[in-house]
Amino acid sequence: MRELIAQIKRSLPFDDIDSSFCSDTCRGCSVKLIDFLAMEMSDWEYKLDQGKAPNFKDINKLAKTAKKIHAVLLKNNLIDKQ
Repeated sequence: MRELIAQIKRSLPFDDIDSSFCSDTCRGCSVKLIDFLAMEMSDWEYKLDQGKAPNFKDINKLAKTAKKIHAVLLKNNLIDKQ
């Protein structure tokens, strides 16, 4: 789970959120989606620090959420294809 969180942090622009982050074409609020994902990851980091071990369902859920948000950011032209 920690590796997944690190990979998500490297892949998405969590530090680049400001008023210019919103584009003219919006298919889902990118700022809210990034904030939601950041909260989910922070929650898991806390749980991991407390000794809770995620199961496969937990890991899969976070990975799917990150992929969906990544797709929205691509559609909104806020990140480049990698």
